Amino acid sequence: MDEAADMLKQRRPEPPEPREGPPLAAEEAPRPIVDARLTRSIAFSIHVCAVVLGAGALYVAQDLILPLALALVVTLTLSPIVRLLSRRGIPAWLTSPLLVAALAGALALIAYTLSYPLSEWVARAPQIGWEIERELQSLRASFAAVEQASERVDAITGGDSAPGVDEVVVREGGFLATASSGVLRGAAIVAIAALLTAFLLASGDRIYERIVHVMPTFHDKRTAVEIGRAIERSISTYLLTIALINTALGIVVGLLLWAVGMPTPALFGAMATLLNFLPYIGAFLGVAIVAAVSFVAFDGLGATLAPPLVYLACTTLEGNVVTPLILGRRLELNAIAILIGVAAMGWLWGAVGVFLAVPLLVVIKTVCDHLPSWQMLGVFLGGSLTRTAEEPAARSDASAEKS
Repeated sequence: MDEAADMLKQRRPEPPEPREGPPLAAEEAPRPIVDARLTRSIAFSIHVCAVVLGAGALYVAQDLILPLALALVVTLTLSPIVRLLSRRGIPAWLTSPLLVAALAGALALIAYTLSYPLSEWVARAPQIGWEIERELQSLRASFAAVEQASERVDAITGGDSAPGVDEVVVREGGFLATASSGVLRGAAIVAIAALLTAFLLASGDRIYERIVHVMPTFHDKRTAVEIGRAIERSISTYLLTIALINTALGIVVGLLLWAVGMPTPALFGAMATLLNFLPYIGAFLGVAIVAAVSFVAFDGLGATLAPPLVYLACTTLEGNVVTPLILGRRLELNAIAILIGVAAMGWLWGAVGVFLAVPLLVVIKTVCDHLPSWQMLGVFLGGSLTRTAEEPAARSDASAEKS
């Protein structure tokens, strides 16, 4: 035993003696930790570049993204109905195509019913324009001097074409050709969106299951599910409520226009329903169209002003009293944010973008309300500053009570 202990002592290395002398060389010294945090200017530049590139991608790929965006919005709207029917024993793979087919059939029936009066007004559009120009002929007398001065300026500056020089006139496609191409493109987008909606609704909660499977931690899984459910509730509540309000608005506008003697009041009631989905722009377009038709259809100041004033009163009452009273302040958005969103989405995607602007803002606000790092943007998007500031505190108090 003593010999084995001596052998272990001989094999065990001796501890190194403390070093004395000059400090370690530069290459032997430990390297300092590099602070990789970005400055504010660099972070701001990166965010601006990301926004610009993202807007460019949305504009270039709109034929691909538009059907997907429409399908997601409709899916979020109809998901509570599909889930409710699933709890009653009706499977999602059966409910989804039936709901999509019913929605498409209702829209097709409305379009077919209104196609005849709409085609009549479209055919009368040149006559209406001529009659409006004839009615406004008296106002042109005051601009006669300006026109004469403009002609003199053109003559002095050589506005007339030189003799012997042929003029080349480039004629663009007519209104009907442009409208027909736009209708075909819109029909293709709607068809693809309907097909995607049917598949997304039939998938049920499998999307949530995949999101939960991908997230790394339990907190991330729970937050993702909460955000998804909150977005679904917000979008479905907003769009279903707005659809019912706009339908009631169209019925009321049609009845009141019929009462004041407006021709084809059903067409203008349906127009009010559809245009009211476009924030701010829809009401303005509706009043302008009704005013133009009323200007041609009626004689006398009172009869001419009655239809546009009725339309304006109905939309004003709906926008300032009925919708805030029914939806409440829970889904209230900042008016400036709505205007910016409508302008941006209208520039990117046209009328469909204007329709999707408010639902997308509701989605962004819902995400901001659940993520502390996005709280500043959520406060800007919120309609009530006090309520928006109190919601995170109330959520934290509720989570503390649960824990």
